Parts: sequence; C-alpha cells; structure tokens
Amino acid sequence: MPMTPAIATHDLSKHFGDVERAHCHLGYVAGDVALWPQLTGTETLDLLGNLSGHVDTAFRAELIERLQLDPSKRVRSYSKGNRQKIALVAAFMTRPDVLLLDEPTSGLDPLMEAVFQSIAREAAARGQTIFLSSHILDEVEDLCDRVGILRAGKLVEVATLDDLRRLHTTVFEVAVDGPFPAFDDVPGVTAVDLIPGGARLSVTGSPAGLLTRLATLPVQRMRTDEPSLEEIFLTYY
Repeated sequence: MPMTPAIATHDLSKHFGDVERAHCHLGYVAGDVALWPQLTGTETLDLLGNLSGHVDTAFRAELIERLQLDPSKRVRSYSKGNRQKIALVAAFMTRPDVLLLDEPTSGLDPLMEAVFQSIAREAAARGQTIFLSSHILDEVEDLCDRVGILRAGKLVEVATLDDLRRLHTTVFEVAVDGPFPAFDDVPGVTAVDLIPGGARLSVTGSPAGLLTRLATLPVQRMRTDEPSLEEIFLTYY
C-alpha cells in the first residue's frame, strides 16, 4: 500500500542515467534488510551516507538517539529490529525528497513503531514525499493521506481515505424523539434498521441528503460508524 502523506511530489525522471544524483534525492528501506555483518552500525551508516550524498550528521545522531540504536556494535550482533533501525536511519538521514519504505516497522516493538510514525510525519511536514508499503493497515490508516490497494499484483484503487470511505457503507445510528419517519427516498440511504428509540441507517456515498433530512427532526443523539481501512480493503478481495 503506497502512501503519500506529503503535499509535494518530486520528479526523479530528470536524474535517470545519473545514479549518484538520483541517490541524493531518494531514501529506501527494503522489505528484507540485508547489511554487511562485519561492519559496525556507524561504519554501515557512513558507507550508506557516502553512497547517498550529503548527510545531515546532527540529524543522523538525533535519529540514532530517538530509535535507541547502539551504532558501536557489529551488524552481525543486531536483532532484526536493530537492523531495521539502521535502514531507517540511513533512509531518513539525508532528508531525501522521496522515501520508499517497504514494511518499515518490521521487527520494531510498539514503542519504536510510534517513534517511526513521528519521524515519518515530520518528514511529510517538511515536504518530503513518502511511499509506504505495509500489511499493517492500522499503520497505513494512521499515516496516509492517499491509499493504493493492490490485488493480484495490480493497482485496483487509489484514493484518499475520506473518498474510500464515501465509496463504502457508513452506518449512522440515530435516536429521535417520537416515531422514526421513512428514509427510503433519501439519496444514499441503502438500508434502515429500526431499533428502540431510533434507527440504524446505512449510507453509501455522500451523507448530505441524510444530514439534511435529520436536520428537520428532533434528533436526541447520533453516532457514526465509519468503515475501517481493513473493512474497506477486504471488499476488494
């Protein structure tokens, strides 16, 4: 699932044929991180930094501290989570225009997952473009502006989360003072299930018609159940 939480996008095509220059604009975390086992974390970051171009050394130190990484140890001694931290530091430390992150939180504990999300949001706020591929749909839902859904290797949907939700059913649970009126003629309302004191209304598309009708009623309370990204995702399979 790609994500682009930044407003800006960056055209790397002008750097085709100039690998060194392209590396200066691109940060990458592979789905299966492979590093040099004999090197220390510091040596690995130095090597990757030399390949990528300018490194913000102060920012690199900040990332190491935030991710609680000990760069003095040899890579062969690192757990999967620590190897993932090396890859994340290497990807972010050059402040690249574009970041390609494949399962970036693989091997991280919940605390470090939260730290990664903060780092990603800060990068997006600076105008960096991030593409995130992840099977952790809660993570995608928390971070992404736009979501692409793949099925059988093909991109079958690209939309904002709000637009995806509008394409699927949202349930409004409404309590009114008095008998519940008919809603069959309201655009977008696909089902009405009466419950004590009100009804549960299923809406596909814009809820504008429903809200307009509800504004004419003595509504006591209303609760909305929007579909989660996981529920939306499963409708494509």
